[in-house]
Amino acid sequence: MSKPNKRKIINDPVFGFIDIPNDFLYDIIQHPYFQRLHRIKQLGLSSNVYPGAQHTRMQHSLGAMHLMGEAITQLRNQGHEITHDEAEAVRASILLHDIGHGPFSHALECSIVDVHHEKISLMMMEQINAEFGGKLDMAIRIFTNKYHKRFLHQLVSGQLDMDRLDYLSRDSFFSGVSEGIIGAARIIKMLNVHEDQLVVEAKGIYSIEKFLVARRLMYWQVYLHKTSVAAEKMLVNILKRAKELAANGQELFASPALKYFLYNKIDQSNFNSGNDTLDNFALLDDSDLLCAIKVWATHRDVVLSVLCKSFTNRRLFKVIVQNEKVDNEFSKSLLLQYKMHFGVSEAEALYFMGDEVVTTDTYNAEDDNINILYKDGTVKDIADASDMLNINVLTKKVEKHFFCYYKLE
Repeated sequence: MSKPNKRKIINDPVFGFIDIPNDFLYDIIQHPYFQRLHRIKQLGLSSNVYPGAQHTRMQHSLGAMHLMGEAITQLRNQGHEITHDEAEAVRASILLHDIGHGPFSHALECSIVDVHHEKISLMMMEQINAEFGGKLDMAIRIFTNKYHKRFLHQLVSGQLDMDRLDYLSRDSFFSGVSEGIIGAARIIKMLNVHEDQLVVEAKGIYSIEKFLVARRLMYWQVYLHKTSVAAEKMLVNILKRAKELAANGQELFASPALKYFLYNKIDQSNFNSGNDTLDNFALLDDSDLLCAIKVWATHRDVVLSVLCKSFTNRRLFKVIVQNEKVDNEFSKSLLLQYKMHFGVSEAEALYFMGDEVVTTDTYNAEDDNINILYKDGTVKDIADASDMLNINVLTKKVEKHFFCYYKLE
């Protein structure tokens, strides 16, 4: 009997038809770790602001894999050698780059799982690699920047990687924020390699300028929108309160996987000591948290129940955004109101508010440069090559203080 053909074509709303070119990549996609991404939203709680932002991390990962295939074709056309094994490995690397994200990733890391998602991604990749008999060895070396062709790592994780090209295109499409639209195909057509560094040909400089401006606008209009920040802060406080109650021996409704993280203190050492922690993490998705929160809305603990009911019904924290920390007298008056209104202690009243300091920049050349290649062979950083973008604006770190609080009727 002939072997089944695992080549598939996926109809993607952003890029059209996406081809899964071989059995190896198809088997990665079919792995339970990867399939979990189908149950995790790419933009977490941004749908509270943009109802169309319901797309998943699986869609994003497939889109990034597609763009990686386009980039490989472009660089080969430029005369750079990328072997079949390298092409397969770099595609697998970008396919798995987000596999360690948990549900509502940042909120989870700030409350009940004290491990960054990139470390979990690597652990999951290593586990899949063990199951696949070492077929992901090269992909992991590329992912960790230990492969000798550094430009392959830049395609996976850099200032102009396929991850960013997909999420800007995809997130702007599903959120409806047109300011985030970029020319991903045009940028890829301008890619080249110079001295083992990914570069952009000079005729693509305007596309890069638009890419950087789009990224800046998407951060402040979508990723760091004040309502999204408020929803995330409320979720963090809910999970912290649930964790505190669990530590005090109170019984909480939760799926077995969520219960594992609520009733145990989890850090890197737990992941290193065996597979139990990683296996439980791999079972977590958005539904675990949302279902628990819906049930906790009727819990006898007033702090947990009020926050969960408000979260479920989109009665989110109000937000004050400013360049410095909110006035201490205002927060003190709020604490007094919460103590009197809910009959709780000051420590419990603190769950009804929270600070979030957000820092971001458009372009950080210290991390990884976007280099422009001219016809005479000279190379310039985009910050020096651009005649439109202000270097001070481009590299300036913007810091904003978000003060979130529960508004009493």
